[in-house]
Amino acid sequence: MTTVTTAPPERQPEALESGVSPAREGRGSRLHRLLGSIPTGVLWALVVLWTIPTMGMFVSSFRPEIEVKTTGWWTVLPDPFPDNQTLALLVALAFIAVVVAVVGLLARLYHHLGRAGRIALPIVAVLAFVGLLVASTDATFTLENYRQTFDASTSDSPDMWQHFINSAAITVPATVIPIAFAAFAAYAFAWMDFKGRDWLFVSVVAMLAVPIQLSLVPLLQLYVGGAHVTAFGETITLFPDLDLAGTTTAVWLTHIGFGLPLAIFLLHNYISSLPADLFEAARIDGADHPTIFWRLVVPLSVPALAAFAIFQFLWVWNDYLVAATFLGTGSADAPMTVRLATLSGGRGQDWHLLTAAAFVSIALPLAVFFGLQRYFVRGLLAGSVKG
Repeated sequence: MTTVTTAPPERQPEALESGVSPAREGRGSRLHRLLGSIPTGVLWALVVLWTIPTMGMFVSSFRPEIEVKTTGWWTVLPDPFPDNQTLALLVALAFIAVVVAVVGLLARLYHHLGRAGRIALPIVAVLAFVGLLVASTDATFTLENYRQTFDASTSDSPDMWQHFINSAAITVPATVIPIAFAAFAAYAFAWMDFKGRDWLFVSVVAMLAVPIQLSLVPLLQLYVGGAHVTAFGETITLFPDLDLAGTTTAVWLTHIGFGLPLAIFLLHNYISSLPADLFEAARIDGADHPTIFWRLVVPLSVPALAAFAIFQFLWVWNDYLVAATFLGTGSADAPMTVRLATLSGGRGQDWHLLTAAAFVSIALPLAVFFGLQRYFVRGLLAGSVKG
């Protein structure tokens, strides 16, 4: 009797296990593997390099006007080897490596802190950076740029505090109202059966493709004169004249209208991925749709709500086009973005104030992002994978 021994099959490459030969592997897969092999330190170095312009603007905001206009911000840093450029370059590279290591440690610490710690850590890091910069240099630092930025003594003064309030008055309703309406609509599309639901949802998603730039002039005419149709000698008013020209209401109404489709789409993907057993158990216990929505859906949808809140808040806060269209560039009710565009003066003589005003404008968005950051990725990825 002859015994045939079969050698165990050799382990196939990963590409063969997945059914794709190396020769037929797409360029996208190879690029994905290449990007995935990049060391984390390199990515942190790119993050540090990306923040250098912001760091320079921050330093310039504390420099006197004459120094801002005549020298670069990097001149405040001491030169340990003025006669040896090679040593100076090595010191600079070593400093960047130390900064990368510190940023990496702070990032690891950031993920282990609570909500208060996540907000306090960036503030402490900025204050520590300012203290180190002041202690290690002989440069002159002043708060004069910030004082002029908040000055409201004359009609031509920047009065950035008033414009900060204007931005908040536009951004808060334009963020809260879409979330409230979109949450109800997303729940209805996901878990309520009614006639025309699919067609209505497709129509809402299709609104994402409508460019806001093409809608500004029709909306402006709608807010000022309303919409009327004349037929057989009779005029029918489809939309009344609300006289909203030059008001902040027109701005946040526009942002609400263009923010609702995205909000409904994101929240629908999240809410539809919630386990159906929860809803069946709630119905067995006698819960109606309002009870299910408030007791189950809202608490479980906090990550998605926070993710959209970050998107909408940053979009509205940083908007210039809509505010400039409905309010104008010279309005006292204009937000900070519109005022920043005209802050440098007619001949650019006051551009040193832009550094201070820019940091005033990013203070609240940074606080919102760091406060809700832990929900950001969870809210975006939720609902994208079933099972």
